Amino acid sequence: MAGKTIKVLLVEDNPGDVFLLQALLTEVTTTVVDLITVERLSEALNSLRQDIFDVILLDLSLPDSQGWDTFLAVLHRAQATPIIILTGTDDENLTIRAMQEGAQDYLIKGQVTGDVLVRSMRYAIERQRIEEALRHSEERFRVALQNSPIFVYNQDRELRYTWVYNPFLGFAVEEMLGKRDEDLIDPGDAQRLTQIKISVLNSCISTRAEVSIYTGQETRYYDLTVEPLRNESQEIVGITCASIDISERKQAEAKIHEQAALLDITTDAICVRDLENQILFWSHGAETLYGWQASEVYGKNANEILLTEQQLPDLEAAFLQVINQGKWQGELTTVSKQGQKIVVSSRWSLVSDEQGRPKSILIVDTDITEKKLLETKLFRTQRLESIGTLASGIAHDLNNILTPILAGAQLLALKFPDADDRTQLLLEILETNARRGSDLVKQVLSFARGVQGKRINLQLRHIIVEVTKILRETFPKSIEVYTDIPQDLWMVSGDGTQLHQVLMNLCVNAHDAMPDGGLLQICAENLLIDDNYARMNLEAHTGPYIVVSVTDTGSGIAKDIIDRIFEPFFTTKPIGQGTGLGLSTALGIIKSHGGFLSVDSELAKGTCFKVYLPAAPQEETFTSENLVPLTGNGELILVVDDEPAIQDITKESLETNNYKTLIASDGIEAIALYAQHMDKISVVLMDLMLPALDGVTAIRTLRKINPQVKIVATSGLMSSSKLTAIGSVGVSTFLSKPYTVNELLLTLEKVLH
Repeated sequence: MAGKTIKVLLVEDNPGDVFLLQALLTEVTTTVVDLITVERLSEALNSLRQDIFDVILLDLSLPDSQGWDTFLAVLHRAQATPIIILTGTDDENLTIRAMQEGAQDYLIKGQVTGDVLVRSMRYAIERQRIEEALRHSEERFRVALQNSPIFVYNQDRELRYTWVYNPFLGFAVEEMLGKRDEDLIDPGDAQRLTQIKISVLNSCISTRAEVSIYTGQETRYYDLTVEPLRNESQEIVGITCASIDISERKQAEAKIHEQAALLDITTDAICVRDLENQILFWSHGAETLYGWQASEVYGKNANEILLTEQQLPDLEAAFLQVINQGKWQGELTTVSKQGQKIVVSSRWSLVSDEQGRPKSILIVDTDITEKKLLETKLFRTQRLESIGTLASGIAHDLNNILTPILAGAQLLALKFPDADDRTQLLLEILETNARRGSDLVKQVLSFARGVQGKRINLQLRHIIVEVTKILRETFPKSIEVYTDIPQDLWMVSGDGTQLHQVLMNLCVNAHDAMPDGGLLQICAENLLIDDNYARMNLEAHTGPYIVVSVTDTGSGIAKDIIDRIFEPFFTTKPIGQGTGLGLSTALGIIKSHGGFLSVDSELAKGTCFKVYLPAAPQEETFTSENLVPLTGNGELILVVDDEPAIQDITKESLETNNYKTLIASDGIEAIALYAQHMDKISVVLMDLMLPALDGVTAIRTLRKINPQVKIVATSGLMSSSKLTAIGSVGVSTFLSKPYTVNELLLTLEKVLH
């Protein structure tokens, strides 16, 4: 108490006791004590009304008041001031009662020393301060609970309510104290709550659960936390519970489930994936279309379930577009649980959180497999009708023409083995071009029979270069072929054979329009079509396009027939020189690719056809030789191959790139080595064509030893039966021979990581 003036109210009617206490305070403390002395209760109450004291020294026996009434009167007037009782030995019970009701300490007259008095005053003041702080803390806690939706309560071991904050369901605190759950709520709800709470009492482990309580009018839902309640001896004396009303959240969840049920009515497959491609939602329509139940796919990678490796580049591009633009739409070839290929029209939409950050992708797939089959059949029929008859008709004659040319070139080389170099070169050119002509006939016949490639990401530059090479070798020298193709030309998604045919048709028409020679230009450019352009051309849509222009300096097309040139069987050529199907076929192909054609022509000056094709959103796919693989980290690779040269070069390649190797020459040796070093081997590189024990059988044996073994199958000659076999035994990937070091390292990197 040093350094502070202590104001003390002494209520004592015995002058001797007053004198003694004054003397003791003066002797033992350096603190300034302002001692106010009164003899009666009325005087004490009057002093308390007029002033504030740090401590009260109270004798319970006064001239105008005795015992318990004295204490209550002072306590009522000075609730915030610590009271020390001055008692004689004959009223100890009364003193203890006063202590229980709020007195801070008591001193027995005749036994008081200076140290005891000062210590008692210090203790009383400090205890009062702590209790006041505790009251403030409890008040803040009470206000916090009152302003929160949390219902907090204690129950004893018989699960009677002993303390309640924020009572729920309209009950008052008084209605709940001493009651059990079965006295307050529905018996079924009470039984479930009781089971949870008894479990905590028995296990001494806290728990959290969602519970429902019927109020008589509605069902309310609560998030309940139950913890053991311990006394000072750490004995379990009951439980502490906190619950929060989550009825609104449950109602929102129910609404979501109702909406999900509506989604399940549609026949479209609806799926929600997170940005890591894991499935979050799987509709009933998706179950029907793909054969996977929702419980089987939740949390799994959608690409691994639905797509082949050939489709993955398309999916990467779709993902980038939906992240950058918010949506993507296109056709995908998917695979059902039974392995059946399904063509879908897929529509992707980006879903963002409340802060606008991307969080998932909503995907709606419509089955268009039958539609695509019908389109293919119709297109094939049209091809057979338009090109097939012509191709088959001319193929016979062309082969009759090319056969003696090719045979003659070979015979001449044998007949004149000593011919000069110039002659030998001419004969070689003759034979080479005859063979090329024969190959072209085979390509035309393949196309006529309907051999159709799949839609892939194409770089039109390559097709234009190939077409240009053919034109320069086959067209007369009087026709000069010129190309202009930018290096940054965008990609398209399409069938390379069909697009090749379109360009050939347009170039052949240009050739026919320049019988005396001229200039044929093939140019390509990137074009971003805006709303204004799209309004002027109904076939165009806003977005990126690639435009290929085929321009000639020929005779041109008259204005009165230019609108009919795309009609089937319409032709301006003499009978026997044209079928009128080239441009109609080209137009059909372009439209099937989502593009359109335009033509601009002037008599005697030439014609310009422009092919517009939608640009693919993705970048050009690089080959494995363009990628830089990671080196190893000391992983042990078991190389199984019966060719010593392959063993040596593979071992050297791997060890140079920080891998370790074990070598086996056949399946039996591979099994023995793997059994011996199973815990160290990271990947098995297994050739499928092995002596003694073939690779497929060896793989099955290794997987019986360790179902998690990582296997890369290799082969230079794969039959369809072998491909089916390795697919059934579960190899990690397949590496075709001959493989480069880059391909080998990239494959291992993929399997290991």
